[in-house]
Amino acid sequence: MKISNIGLLFAVMLYGLTTKGQDVIVKVDYPSVVRAGQQFSVMWTVNTGGGEFSAPSFDGFYRIAGPQTSFSSSTQIINNKVTRETSYTYVYYLQALTEGRYVIGPASFTLKNRTYRSDSIRIEVVNDTPGAQTQQQQQQQQQQQAGTGTKPARVQSGGEDIFVRLILNRNEILMGEHILASVKIYTRVDISGISEIKFPSFDGFLKADLETPPLTSLERENVDGVIYGTGVVQQFLLYPQVTGEINIEPVQLTALMRQKAGRTDPFFGDVFDDFFATYQTVPRAVVSPAMKVRVKPLPGVRPADFSGIVGQVKINAAINRDTVTVNDAVNLKITVSGSGNLRLAAAPELNLPPDIEVYDPRVTDEIRNNSAGTTGQRTFEYLLIPRHHGDFSIPPVSYSYFNTSTGSYERLTTNSMKFHARRAPEGATGITVYGGVAKEDVRYLGRDIRFIRSEPDRIDRTESLLISKSSFYTLYGFAAVVFLAILFIRREHVKRNADINAVRNRKAARIAAKRLKEASQCLKTGQTDRFHEEILKALWGYLSDKLNIPLSSLTRSNAFDNLKEKDVNEDVINNLGDILDKCEYARYAPASSEAAAVEIYDRASEFIRQIENLKG
Repeated sequence: MKISNIGLLFAVMLYGLTTKGQDVIVKVDYPSVVRAGQQFSVMWTVNTGGGEFSAPSFDGFYRIAGPQTSFSSSTQIINNKVTRETSYTYVYYLQALTEGRYVIGPASFTLKNRTYRSDSIRIEVVNDTPGAQTQQQQQQQQQQQAGTGTKPARVQSGGEDIFVRLILNRNEILMGEHILASVKIYTRVDISGISEIKFPSFDGFLKADLETPPLTSLERENVDGVIYGTGVVQQFLLYPQVTGEINIEPVQLTALMRQKAGRTDPFFGDVFDDFFATYQTVPRAVVSPAMKVRVKPLPGVRPADFSGIVGQVKINAAINRDTVTVNDAVNLKITVSGSGNLRLAAAPELNLPPDIEVYDPRVTDEIRNNSAGTTGQRTFEYLLIPRHHGDFSIPPVSYSYFNTSTGSYERLTTNSMKFHARRAPEGATGITVYGGVAKEDVRYLGRDIRFIRSEPDRIDRTESLLISKSSFYTLYGFAAVVFLAILFIRREHVKRNADINAVRNRKAARIAAKRLKEASQCLKTGQTDRFHEEILKALWGYLSDKLNIPLSSLTRSNAFDNLKEKDVNEDVINNLGDILDKCEYARYAPASSEAAAVEIYDRASEFIRQIENLKG
């Protein structure tokens, strides 16, 4: 009996080896619809082995793990007919990120120089989180009740064990007001940390990072009747730069989840699991919903002297001395202090007498950011030089802002100031310079006419006249040609300088190079705060001159759009955005390292060089 069984088994094996090879089939099994944030698996099955399996790229999804391979084989004998089935499976674990319709290409299996492919995968990612519609309705109701939308929407979990939210303290604001944005994580599972986080670009906003403590522990919070461990990852202050509805992209982060590895002991159950168990770290991608903010324009008629400040401020002005010598400098310091978008405050306009020469102000900031907004002061220091002696009066300076507490424009006015310019000491300077229309006390420079000689002098007759020489006409013709050439060059020079925008465009790189040189000097002297300020001035000034956009109207959004219209490479634009972000962050954060500052300087110089090398 045993011999017959062995013989039958041998016959079956021999039949399997000599049977004609079957066709290779690659099948795929996957869900057609998943939820945003949901984890799922995709499994490919091949009915033979010995080949090479290649998975497609999972664009639009986060790959958690895989491939996990397995093998199975079965043999059946029915009515003396032997059938043998073999299957190899390849399983990948994915997570959906954002809603939409996605197509994943086919997988391939190569065997004996022949390639077999599966069908393509078509997956729809929907945002059917329970309570999402209710949350949106509650947001609208709260905005209507609050008038200005100052109440944030209530956080909904949607039944997830871990999720992240971008929480805004208000969804409807006036142009120039600030929004407090908090990135907050909620979890019911153990996490060991966050390995990667991608914040939105916040297009349309001026962003200031707030100092946020490291997330070392979580606090318990009740969300929809479920206790979650919560913690704030990062906070920002956002100042809108455009009106209308602004979309904020989702926050994406990867949390490291601790999961128990191994099986429960069959004899002791889970009594000793906590003692003997081992854990593994599994990455989990979570994505917050996209947010929308409605920015309304400021009401009423904007005053001509509007500073751009939205908040509550006061102004103070003073001069450093009341008596100077002609051509000496008087320092006029105007300080704007309070709360609001002080970093966007424009310089006050001075209405000075024509005999006072004034230079562009030096701007210094002492500004602090916190969850309540921006507070501090911005100082404008003007250098005034009187060009003749006498008494001078500095008229009051008017400065308007929008008061958020009263909802109207208010005008601040400084006191008038006076100073006296005394004459310069005799002989202190050879020439007195006048900058205005009144030109008094012109110095008598001396006599410059000699007496006529009364004694006769001897006059000799020349042998040949200059006009009779051929060299005279050659020199005359050469002088005429030089005159015409100079005239032509002068006309071309005037024509080129008539276009102010073209002149600014040509001089953009030269002016930026001077500012970068100033930034380099600040770096050598250890003035890192002023270094980042000079880098920002160089870049914004260069973009204003190069793109022919007034500095007061230049924003990150329209600057990037203009660069894209000039066919500037996307990597160059992203490099510019990264430099601006790092400089803004370094100005408000603790001092950065010298190596980081040198890198910013090199990248800023490289950006200007790349733009200058563009044709057209």
